[in-house]
Amino acid sequence: MVSTRVKPKPYSFGKGKTPRTAPLVNRKSSSAPIFNRLTVVWVQQNGVPFDTTGFFARLSRGNRLAATASFDRFGVVRFNTIETLTEVGYTLRLFSRDGRLFRVRLIPAGVETYAVIG
Repeated sequence: MVSTRVKPKPYSFGKGKTPRTAPLVNRKSSSAPIFNRLTVVWVQQNGVPFDTTGFFARLSRGNRLAATASFDRFGVVRFNTIETLTEVGYTLRLFSRDGRLFRVRLIPAGVETYAVIG
């Protein structure tokens, strides 16, 4: 059985009174990034983050190391020295706590967050 959606009625304060509505605020859309530093999330195929306690990531540009940061236990690493939106592309390398290389990904220019899947 299909039911139609009904709009809620405004809250009534008493007999015959309707609430005053505030004027709509003219909000300009912001083109500024939400995250101010480059953030990487490492997730499984189903979108659930890995437990990355002790893992770390290195970000490089060519042969030059740009930044190194540690993952938290929720699969997130934040590079505090890399501002967003990124202006150049980076090579991301993900390591285990014992230094074993797990993944290598290329992060393009113009991003603020990046997800590594799998």
